Amino acid sequence: MANLNRVFLMGNLTRDVELNHGKNGQPVTNIRMAINRVYTTQSGEKKEEVCFVTVVVWGKQAEACHTYLKKGSTIFVEGRLQYRTWEDQQGVKKNVLEVVADRVQFLDKKKKADEGAETIDDVSPEISGGDESSSGSQVPF
Repeated sequence: MANLNRVFLMGNLTRDVELNHGKNGQPVTNIRMAINRVYTTQSGEKKEEVCFVTVVVWGKQAEACHTYLKKGSTIFVEGRLQYRTWEDQQGVKKNVLEVVADRVQFLDKKKKADEGAETIDDVSPEISGGDESSSGSQVPF
């Protein structure tokens, strides 16, 4: 039987991006996203629900996210689900289901330079993870 583990998400960041480094020194960040769903009930009432998701981003992708994204930024993420378990310092078993990003695309409109805001004109809005020799847009860092 074939298996498939692909996730596509579009939403907004719930907080600013903090850059950390893994045990091997590789840059990593955990992005918190809010994905909204608006629907109509059978009685015709409109409702909205929010799903909060943690997305793990590694390498140059993590650095670019830290540089160009902030709370409220809209992004599109392509990746895979990962389930992790560990014990905290008190010996309590913890677990989490998160998304490991293969690709993060920035969806916010570019701000005008004459407004004094930073722009991302010189950077591709799509940042692919994985091997640098693979095809796809790469940020020239």
